[in-house]
Amino acid sequence: MGKNNAGFSWLLKMAWRDGKASYGKLLLFVFSITLGVAAVVSVHSFSQVLKENIALQSKSLLGADYVIESDKPVNDRVMGIMDSLGGADAKEINFLSMAAFPGSNGTKLMEVRGLEGGFPFYGELETNPSTANENFKNGGALVDATTMLQLNLQQGDSIKLGAVILPIAGTLESVPGSTSVFGAIAPPVLIPFRYIEKTGLVQTGSRIEYKYYFQADEAQDMELLSEKVEPVLDLEEADLDTHLSEARRLGRRYENFAKFLNLVGFIALLLGCVGIASGMGIYVRMKIRSIAVLKCLGASKRQSYLIFFVQIACMGIVGGLLGTTLGYLLQQLFPSLVGDLLPVDVTITFSLQSVLLGLSLGLAMSILFALYPLMQTLYVSPLQALRVVKEPKSRSKRATAAVGMGILLFISGFSYWLLGDLVRSLLFVAGLLTVFLILTAVARLFMSLLKKFFPYSWSFIARQSLKNLFRPQNQTLVLVLSIGIGTFLISTLYFTKDMLLEKAAIEDSANSANMILMDIQKQQVEAISQTVESAGMPVIDKIPIVTMRVETLNGRHVEDIRKDSTSQVSRWILNHEFRVTYRDSLIGSERLLEGKWVHRTETNSDIPISVSSDFANMAKVSIGDPVAFNVQGRIMETKVTSIREVDWSRLQPNFSIVFPAGVLENAPQFGVMTLRTPDDASSARLQQELVQNFPNVSILDLKRILSLLEDILGKIGWIINFMAFFSIFVGVAVLMGAIYSSKHQRVKQGALLRTLGAKSAQILKMIAIEYTILGFLGAFMGVVLAVLGSTLLAWLLFDTAFAPSAVPFIIILPAITLLVFTLGVANSMGIVRNSPLSVLKKEKE
Repeated sequence: MGKNNAGFSWLLKMAWRDGKASYGKLLLFVFSITLGVAAVVSVHSFSQVLKENIALQSKSLLGADYVIESDKPVNDRVMGIMDSLGGADAKEINFLSMAAFPGSNGTKLMEVRGLEGGFPFYGELETNPSTANENFKNGGALVDATTMLQLNLQQGDSIKLGAVILPIAGTLESVPGSTSVFGAIAPPVLIPFRYIEKTGLVQTGSRIEYKYYFQADEAQDMELLSEKVEPVLDLEEADLDTHLSEARRLGRRYENFAKFLNLVGFIALLLGCVGIASGMGIYVRMKIRSIAVLKCLGASKRQSYLIFFVQIACMGIVGGLLGTTLGYLLQQLFPSLVGDLLPVDVTITFSLQSVLLGLSLGLAMSILFALYPLMQTLYVSPLQALRVVKEPKSRSKRATAAVGMGILLFISGFSYWLLGDLVRSLLFVAGLLTVFLILTAVARLFMSLLKKFFPYSWSFIARQSLKNLFRPQNQTLVLVLSIGIGTFLISTLYFTKDMLLEKAAIEDSANSANMILMDIQKQQVEAISQTVESAGMPVIDKIPIVTMRVETLNGRHVEDIRKDSTSQVSRWILNHEFRVTYRDSLIGSERLLEGKWVHRTETNSDIPISVSSDFANMAKVSIGDPVAFNVQGRIMETKVTSIREVDWSRLQPNFSIVFPAGVLENAPQFGVMTLRTPDDASSARLQQELVQNFPNVSILDLKRILSLLEDILGKIGWIINFMAFFSIFVGVAVLMGAIYSSKHQRVKQGALLRTLGAKSAQILKMIAIEYTILGFLGAFMGVVLAVLGSTLLAWLLFDTAFAPSAVPFIIILPAITLLVFTLGVANSMGIVRNSPLSVLKKEKE
């Protein structure tokens, strides 16, 4: 035991003494680990903190312990269930409607919420003035704060909702149950429940939601309540949401985004580890003579190996601790970057889990990626102290394979932990490995071609610069990898954001709609059409809509399917009230996948219908399968004759189910109308006229929705680009480490060149050319790979054509090239400051 302790103590002392002599090189390696760990820890910890805050504030988010909701008036069975639970403590009716503001002649699509009772029971209605949350119950309205600012409204002004005009009791700052993203499209307005019927806005086809809020006893088990009550409510076309399920739903909404950012941070960590592997290779080659001397003095190859292993382990621990601290500081920026996309106010905390994550990541990744270059110490001969033998090149193939397998398993396992999906994890690792292999192949091919076709006729400075790219201890591979992957990340994310916006963008043509009118009653269609056309605007489409529910699938009644625990049919199919249309042709957002499109039919049995691929997958139906629908009490027997692929991201009315013409014309229905307005002023005038004459009609301004989407993607893009730039910063750290590690060779090379007559300016020019080439090659390959990757994403994920933006080529590519050039030259200034004599004396010593 004493011998082992002494041996370990000696290893620590030797590692410390050697580390002090090379602290500059080791600090740069620690910096690489620190940045990578900070990227992962900051995003992962923030997502955990967000989940915890959502869980803690779940009651305030819902405003109650649980809520029973339905999209139609509840029946006696549901009312009996609510009575057995003690009766609702508050109730609400909400729907979308256009609101008019007579004082300012403004109009806006709003979410009208009629409240009765003590809602909210948790959290509060934040109003200005604070007394307005009680005053509005006497016969006023609370209007969203942003709307008040946009339309220059004041307390005491009026709001017109259908046939009702109410005074504005105050500004509504926040209310449980309203999300900031949806609130930007249809902000909330709160009115007393008793005024809902008086508005006259609850009509056929109107999308109405009925909510009943409950305040539970502390002892009441929400999970048990869900387990017992929810299946019964499903049969009655109603839903139960508890504050726990609300927290889970909100958590899932942000989960995929957090996982994606975790992967971006993980790539930054891997980049740092690539720098460690390359830098340690250079570092060990610098230490070969010292290792040989140690072996001459009796040190075993195990001991000489462990000295550097201890150094690497300490680097990993220090880098993990520093990275965890930096990650905590970075978390403070996330709430301000994401802004109102977050559903709750987040309080950043420093947790033990974050510390353990940072330490384990720093230690594991530094050791794994340093093992391969460290194996070289095992094969150093004592005779190398006298330089009478060449440095051995061989390594154990079995050990090399084991290290490679360990790295691959760790990356795969960590990816699976981040994503929680085996297939996606494997695809991520495969994609990452492909990018690494391509960049490695390009770097090696570049060096090989440079050797084979070396331009001997070029000037002395150019020749020396190019030779530095393939000489021993060159930096070509590590810099092409780090700069290439960082550029690949930023460019791919930029291209992806462009694709998302393009998918949602409105085509700027005379035939494209930029406004949608909804909830039009059948008898209003012609009058509204005349109003639009008299304003000089074309009506593009008049779309009839009929509401219905699925009655049977393949001859099985929906109630039987609900009771079948083995059924794979989605509950959404069984419970959803579908809004379907009828027409004789496909539209631009649809593509026929299977079957035959039937444009018109006169039959009343086995009516041919077309369903979306999503409906077919969730309902488990295929071509020829029978589906029966309940159309307001009448059963319609249909047969699936075609399956369509629908692009739901297009800003236009799309439908899961389409009937042919000739069947539903006489069914109870309402309409949707699409039109195009030439400018904002014309749009505002038309909206005012429509709200005045047709208060039940809701208006969606697609240009405003697109603007909101751009704003949301912009905020998300800030976070994504922030994390992607972290990869570039890690690449910079790797660059600095590689430069510093090979500086001893560069100093000697510079001294020899100056002895032969080269000037300092010439040496700096050589270095400048070398780093310019490296920066351009890495950045160029990163952008090219991003184009290829984005093309695959467009084809496999977005199903759209991809036209790359010029921004990465004209901004990102030159910017990164300039960055590499600047760092390379700045870190090499010391090479020309040493006199040739002092360098050669030091080398002799």
